[in-house]
Amino acid sequence: MPLWEHLATTDFAALDPERTVAVLPVSAIEQHGPHLPLGTDAILCDAMLDRAISLLAGPAWLLRLPTQRVGLSPEHATFAGTLTLGIEALLTAWTGIGLSVAAAGVRKLVLFNSHGGQGSVVDLAAQALRCRTGMLVVRCSSYRFALPAGWVPAEEARYGLHGGLVETSMMLAAAPDLVRPAAVRSFRSRASEWEKAVPGLEVEGESAVAWVAEDLNTSGATGDASAATAELGERLLDHYAARLAGVIDAASRFDFPPAQPSAGSSR
Repeated sequence: MPLWEHLATTDFAALDPERTVAVLPVSAIEQHGPHLPLGTDAILCDAMLDRAISLLAGPAWLLRLPTQRVGLSPEHATFAGTLTLGIEALLTAWTGIGLSVAAAGVRKLVLFNSHGGQGSVVDLAAQALRCRTGMLVVRCSSYRFALPAGWVPAEEARYGLHGGLVETSMMLAAAPDLVRPAAVRSFRSRASEWEKAVPGLEVEGESAVAWVAEDLNTSGATGDASAATAELGERLLDHYAARLAGVIDAASRFDFPPAQPSAGSSR
């Protein structure tokens, strides 16, 4: 599977525009509580994509763009070390990369995102690129891949939004040396209390209040990191990788846009 930056400019003439898919991984560098590194989202983004590529057997039709490691993280900005760009800057950067991909003759792009705070920006960038280039643009965020029933307790799935069971388990599998065991604990989210006290105002759901990390827990993390295991992390990484591989493979095979129905056909 070629890395975009390893190609020579002359290589693009040999690509099959109907089959070739470029993947743009986008992530974040931000605090993840006292127990996980700032690069958690970016590290996990690369780990999931690495595994997805291995499931696809490193196809020549897949081009991996450089991971965009700094994203939109204003909700974590009061914690030292967080790096964040503004919405306009991020849209400009991602759209600019997509325009360059299209200019190289590649007609299919997957935007793969691992940071929950910028899913809306991914959606906007994808829409802009579809309208401006005519490319197939797939928007894909890891946290939108549903987990099998029973893997994560319901309470954790709802409130363990940042540095909890899921992310800590995956870090124990992907980069255990960067996890600080002495700082691992359960970081209870205040949202569990306010949702009971004020029904209709949710942390995430049909309605959602805007929040910064310290609104939910002063540590900057939420969720039961103390229950995390490397075994669960391996299962989670494999699950997300398989879902991502399926998206990439589908994009490579999709004849887009689909043919219009003929005038006499029924709908």
